[in-house]
Amino acid sequence: MILLWLQRAIDDRDAQLDYIADDNPTAAISQGDRIAQQVEMLLQHPKIGRPGRVKGTRELVISHTPFLVIYRIKGNRIEILRLLHGAQQWPPK
Repeated sequence: MILLWLQRAIDDRDAQLDYIADDNPTAAISQGDRIAQQVEMLLQHPKIGRPGRVKGTRELVISHTPFLVIYRIKGNRIEILRLLHGAQQWPPK
């Protein structure tokens, strides 16, 4: 399996972690590490996330964080589509 972060997901991640880092850089590093570790688990267990609210997607709740990773499986590739805060509207209206 190949893990691919799409640009929108990278932008989401960077914005979320920058926001946290403004108040607590150590917490931002910790949250970033949790996200990376749990997303990497998808390589071994691609269906670990629940079926998504948008057809063809899955949703991985990042434990001990407020974040949700939206992803899809395409052949041998796992595409990370979005990284959202749990309070964000998903899917968008």
